[in-house]
Amino acid sequence: MLLFAPVLVLSSGCSVFMAAKQPDKKNVELFRAGTSRSMILGEFGPPAVSEARDGKKYEIFKFIQGYSTGTKAGRALFHGAADVVTLGLWEVVGTPAEAVFSGDEMAYEVSYDKDDRVDQVTPLKR
Repeated sequence: MLLFAPVLVLSSGCSVFMAAKQPDKKNVELFRAGTSRSMILGEFGPPAVSEARDGKKYEIFKFIQGYSTGTKAGRALFHGAADVVTLGLWEVVGTPAEAVFSGDEMAYEVSYDKDDRVDQVTPLKR
């Protein structure tokens, strides 16, 4: 039994990998009036849609709200330990659980003032 423990740890299943590779947590507090466009782009990347209406720039940002590094590491460690204790049977529960808890899809529409600072935010999907 002791000889198989290292093999089980090194060959831990999909749930460990899935937990570690979950999307990162984004700072949605940046979606407020006064935030510069460059800060928004730095956190959320390029917008899904960018257009001008009535002389103002509007952009839609779509992303998956993920988890902090500590949360991802804790989940991965838990799955790894559960794999070892159950001799790999935990994967029957762990892998589907990680598939379900893979972050929340979010979308925000942002408009900017003449100085490229956020002047209005409309949550589209939370």
